Amino acid sequence: MSEKDMAPQSPILVRVFKEEAELEVWKTTGSGTYALLKTYPICRWSGELGPKVKVGDRQAPEGFYNITPGLLNPNSNYYLAINTGFPNAFDKSYGRTGDFLMIHGDCSSSGCYAMTDEQIAEIYALARESLAGGQRSFQIQAMPFRMTPENMARHRNNPNMAFWRNLKQGYDHFEVTHLEPKVNVCGRQYVFDAQPPAGQAFEPSLACPNYTVPDVIASAVSAKQRSDDAKAAALAPSTPLAPIRTGKDGGMNPVFLAKFQPETAGDRIALASAPLPGTIPPHARPPKTDEEVALSNPALAQKPATLATRPGAPDQPVQAAASGSGEARVANADTGLSFGKMLGFAGAAPQAPAAQAVSAATSSAPSAAAAPTPRTATAVAAGTSLYASKPATAMLSATPAPSGPRGTDGAVVQKPTQTASADTGAAQASVLMGAVPIVTPGTFGN
Repeated sequence: MSEKDMAPQSPILVRVFKEEAELEVWKTTGSGTYALLKTYPICRWSGELGPKVKVGDRQAPEGFYNITPGLLNPNSNYYLAINTGFPNAFDKSYGRTGDFLMIHGDCSSSGCYAMTDEQIAEIYALARESLAGGQRSFQIQAMPFRMTPENMARHRNNPNMAFWRNLKQGYDHFEVTHLEPKVNVCGRQYVFDAQPPAGQAFEPSLACPNYTVPDVIASAVSAKQRSDDAKAAALAPSTPLAPIRTGKDGGMNPVFLAKFQPETAGDRIALASAPLPGTIPPHARPPKTDEEVALSNPALAQKPATLATRPGAPDQPVQAAASGSGEARVANADTGLSFGKMLGFAGAAPQAPAAQAVSAATSSAPSAAAAPTPRTATAVAAGTSLYASKPATAMLSATPAPSGPRGTDGAVVQKPTQTASADTGAAQASVLMGAVPIVTPGTFGN
């Protein structure tokens, strides 16, 4: 730790990546920014990729969680535990339920991120020392996967993509600053490093005020977003779609999984013979294999749904494309992006590398004597990417004839709609933001 210019009492931050089954511990250095201390392989997580929605769905939470000393449990049934604090303000705005969702030991999960006892002892001690050293709380950033262009392209048809785009905004804020992003919730979405107007506050279920973000951060994040979009667009045509639902009930890091599988392939033999970062208890069970999934549920062995048939598609009016174009377009007055481009990443123009833009933003940052020039959220949105939806109020009037269930008076019963916020890149106009993950509810667990 000292070799990395870190002290035991320095602040801590934790990042969790579900698909990769990895947990990162970051600590501040002498410069005041965060640096990676250690990456821990996760022994077990349950459910599917996607947010925790309700008690019993076996989903491990995704989002930004604030950990106070009271959430550390030294008397856990799973050796030691750090409660994520689920549900947070964002989760509550969607009526999501569940409790006691932890990072703990015992390599057994029902909606938790389970480590080995030896690992959680180390992680718990790091958190305890930071809190004892004066850090009032620390942040857990729980992501479905590392938010790389490759992964965004692989998962581009997932019904949770709008939610993940919102998480990626916070992920990008941390990536470009290596500072803990200030997290708030308004309009049922996360906002990061945002400052509301004087006399106003962020309310989870109310529309976002016209907040500002420091220009140096907004510029760097926007540059990274444009670079990521261009890479995702280039990768999408040749990148196979990841399945929306695997049926495997979660995941396990390969270093642990190798202990449960036959030693046939060379790399598997190497993993199986490698020393484990802790002890796997006898009752630990790995995720289902592809063969077990195919036997128990043949439907999951089929190819993943395409964009045209996937569940959770946005309920937006679509107008016919020009003759010969072969492409349906969302009726947004303020954008020329097609629905296929917005979700399939096709046709994005190449952008300058994010590193150059970040460097330029950093070199042009105001001096310590001058406060950073904030940009309004509307100005930030002007540089939004393919991941950003436009305001619902900008929809054209070319809507299809009403359809759906009718009331006693014969009129169509209108579904409630969400209003998009013009000052963010989150897709509030889409039902995807609150999409329910496609999972089979378990008989136990929270």
